Amino acid sequence: MNVNLSPVFEDYIKQQLDTGMYNNASEIIREALRIKMQQDEVYQAKLIALRAAVTAGLESGEPEPFDVNAILAEAKGRAGLDV
Repeated sequence: MNVNLSPVFEDYIKQQLDTGMYNNASEIIREALRIKMQQDEVYQAKLIALRAAVTAGLESGEPEPFDVNAILAEAKGRAGLDV
């Protein structure tokens, strides 16, 4: 497999090689791909959770009106704060 990289990426790879952390460009590319795969897994897990939350919200019934001030007053009362 051949991959063409922009000069920006080539310079970055050279900089990384100069640090001595990597033996060759392939190691850098493999690590970058591992990180990308991990990010994709996290993204997919978050997406699944978000979709589940949306579905749960849609299936929870009709919305009911609420009074924000009453909710805040109740929370402050539970916390022992002056209302």
